[in-house]
Amino acid sequence: MIVYLETSFVSACVTTRTDPSSLHRRKESLEWWNSERGKYELCVSTEVFAELEAPSYPSRLDAARFIQGILVLDLTPEVLDFARILIEERVMPGPLKGDALHVALATLTRADYLLSWNVKHLANPNKRVHLAKTCLRLGHTPPTILTPEFLWEE
Repeated sequence: MIVYLETSFVSACVTTRTDPSSLHRRKESLEWWNSERGKYELCVSTEVFAELEAPSYPSRLDAARFIQGILVLDLTPEVLDFARILIEERVMPGPLKGDALHVALATLTRADYLLSWNVKHLANPNKRVHLAKTCLRLGHTPPTILTPEFLWEE
């Protein structure tokens, strides 16, 4: 089983923020990382690295070290085309970066899960149906998009 780690998951693992929401996301993410990661094939993308390497991101070195050694997937022309379709059909917000690229890449590489704390555009039950319909119409199976607290094997 393949798990695509979206930027917000990695960020949550290395955050130094101390507000209650950040502490909760960090705790849940690190518990998942320590307990569950060995049960899956993990991957990230060049887009994850691009987002984490932004000069304004305070923990960029820690984040890069955290995911060192994980399979890094490239953005292909097919991924870019599929991301454009997701934006055109209002499944994902534009412009052509971030969320649309993560979903397109996870879908086209047949990831089983996309792990994210982005509940506005990704781990959002209301988006799931729209994404599934669009993917199935185009011959693809979307990944299950969820937060770490919901991806635990019994």
